[in-house]
Amino acid sequence: MFENRLTKVFRHISKLARRQNITCYRVYDDDIPEFPFSIEMYEDHVYIAEYNRKHGMEEDAHEEWLDTCLELISKVLGVPPGKIWVKQRQRKENRQSQYEKLSLESHIMTAHEAGLQFKVNLSDYLDTGLFLDHRITRSMVREEVKDKKVLNLFCYTGSFSVYAAAGGAAEVTSVDLSKTYLAWAEENMQLNGFNSPAYTFVHADVLQYLDTLKLNTYDVVIIDPPTFSNSKRMKDFLDIQRDHADMLNKVLLATKKDGVVYFSNNYRRFVLESDKINAASIKDITKQTLPFDFQQKLIRKCYRLTK
Repeated sequence: MFENRLTKVFRHISKLARRQNITCYRVYDDDIPEFPFSIEMYEDHVYIAEYNRKHGMEEDAHEEWLDTCLELISKVLGVPPGKIWVKQRQRKENRQSQYEKLSLESHIMTAHEAGLQFKVNLSDYLDTGLFLDHRITRSMVREEVKDKKVLNLFCYTGSFSVYAAAGGAAEVTSVDLSKTYLAWAEENMQLNGFNSPAYTFVHADVLQYLDTLKLNTYDVVIIDPPTFSNSKRMKDFLDIQRDHADMLNKVLLATKKDGVVYFSNNYRRFVLESDKINAASIKDITKQTLPFDFQQKLIRKCYRLTK
């Protein structure tokens, strides 16, 4: 059942990817509940995350089942085991298969997207450093930032910042609370030759940072916050459903007239409280920004606000 499904979707999706010259894409995402994986291609590597589910198997039986699945994935995708990287939401201590040994090695590679380069880490974090579902959104930003001032909040590894620089933005400011991700964002910019002093990186709690912004400063703002955050380094904890209107209003104050804010989040039950948001227009661009490899499963919402 799993082999048939994977063979079918891989044939279809890889064909679409080749046509669009896309080398990093999602192949499979929990299509069959009994096989709870997310499987992504990163050029000639495969990244697999196993979702944490009650499977009712003893540990040894689960290990054996997983090894069988990985062999099958290797065969269907035509990728050798040495280039397959597996993440489990709960790491098992005594895993003895070849895949576990591999996943304990660090693997960092350079991935390519739309003529740009990104550092991707397939081994050390639950996320690789490049959110593939925002491929189209990044391109939209690139198209409209020429000679404009751009602010990227919760910038993560800076992929939107790289696209903004590639689109000819006059200034790009990237803000994140994580020093690790901020350094990664700077590395991604340098990887693409973007070393200008016009590209700045700010280590800050975004919720507090919003209160320091000057009025009418930015032409384009990207804000892609987590659903919840209660980092010890944050002054307040973030609840995106509760806080989004207030947060977006602060962002809009810092945005020039006719400026644009791209806002997205991954909260499954998110409802935009548009009546509380001081924007001239709000457009739901979720479907418009949905890539071919996320058509069935994507839960994130995406909006374009104009001041």
